[in-house]
Amino acid sequence: MNNYEEKFQNSIQNTFFYKLTSQDQDFVRLRAFEHKFSHQELKQIIDIARDLALWDEGSIEKIFPEHSERKVVFSRLKKAYETLRDRPNSYKDFTLKNIPTEQKYTFKTQEKEGFGLGLCPVASEKTRCCNLLTLDAVESCGFDCSYCSIQSFYNQNTITFDSGFKEKLLKLNLDPNKTYHIGTGQSSDSLMWGNREGILDALFTFARKHPNVILEFKTKSDNIKYFLQNEVPKNILCTWSLNTQTIIDNEEHLTASLEKRIQAAKKLADIGVKVGFHFHPIVEYEGYLTEYGKVYQRLITEFDPKEVALVSFGTLTFIKPVIKQLRSRDFHTKITQIPHADASGKTSYPQDTKVEMFKHAYKSFTPWHHEVFFYLCMEDHGMWNKTFGYQYATNNDFEREMLFSYSQKLGLEFLV
Repeated sequence: MNNYEEKFQNSIQNTFFYKLTSQDQDFVRLRAFEHKFSHQELKQIIDIARDLALWDEGSIEKIFPEHSERKVVFSRLKKAYETLRDRPNSYKDFTLKNIPTEQKYTFKTQEKEGFGLGLCPVASEKTRCCNLLTLDAVESCGFDCSYCSIQSFYNQNTITFDSGFKEKLLKLNLDPNKTYHIGTGQSSDSLMWGNREGILDALFTFARKHPNVILEFKTKSDNIKYFLQNEVPKNILCTWSLNTQTIIDNEEHLTASLEKRIQAAKKLADIGVKVGFHFHPIVEYEGYLTEYGKVYQRLITEFDPKEVALVSFGTLTFIKPVIKQLRSRDFHTKITQIPHADASGKTSYPQDTKVEMFKHAYKSFTPWHHEVFFYLCMEDHGMWNKTFGYQYATNNDFEREMLFSYSQKLGLEFLV
């Protein structure tokens, strides 16, 4: 084994080299020996090849430059890759690959240590956060959204229920003189499991016992059967994560269609359950503002603002483990094909793109501005001013204003 052969073999360890097609493996190997790329250069080249395959953009050969100088080749390759990555995506010629057509998972019920009630995992002073408390009623999700961070924390194919959930919930000690906002949609979808293992029975009982708790169920499903068959406590809020049908078809696999989500929300609103809508993530692609605008207008047309407690906006935000997890999968997605700018230690769209998407969204809801609570999720403080024309000085100020607005909409007493 010559010196570079040994260096090459060492360099491709712990990379996605063996996830590449045999054609791309041969090509990368050939060019690596030709130019004697360094360890870091080779690792980045492999990531580029892997991303192009995930994005359904073809082989790395298509963008690989011809030049004799190693540094020139590497520099031009990165520039070609970034140009491809940074332009607005198009799903017109995008082909899905290895996407599940049905939900397949294993259920597991076991006694868990602790309870799973804590601060929202993305809570930070670096971004304006509502201080939501999250309750892990179920761990892992049966949907397969390509951008979801849950897949980097849990076994995607095993759905875990806590056998002691009901008892722990009943014993939870809360201050009766304080308003709480607790969500169940962080570690799994809130409604897709229905009342399996009695989780909705337990949560409804908890809501009745603690009228000072605003309990939010966040979902991408249309599984509202339990809510239609049972009296819903007035301190329960049902919210839907919505997206355009383009993103649902190509990136939110196995979830309910946009039509089914809106119909489910309307059915609950019609029986007096307050609803809300999360546009998170808003995704940039060719024609995206027009398509999102149609969804916004539909909500304004079909819902009375008195029925709606909130509308939130957010966009793609990545941590390194999620990007690594996506690269390890053998499927197609354009969700990481964005210009990655720093976002408080994570990566996201550049500021100008965010301003465009959020201002357009907020302006589209002009008829609801004075009756519905609007907010940004996981965005830096200054983005609020650029979107809404105002901002909160602290996370606590944001939380207080949100809880006051929700309490009024739900007909609850607001307890500081």
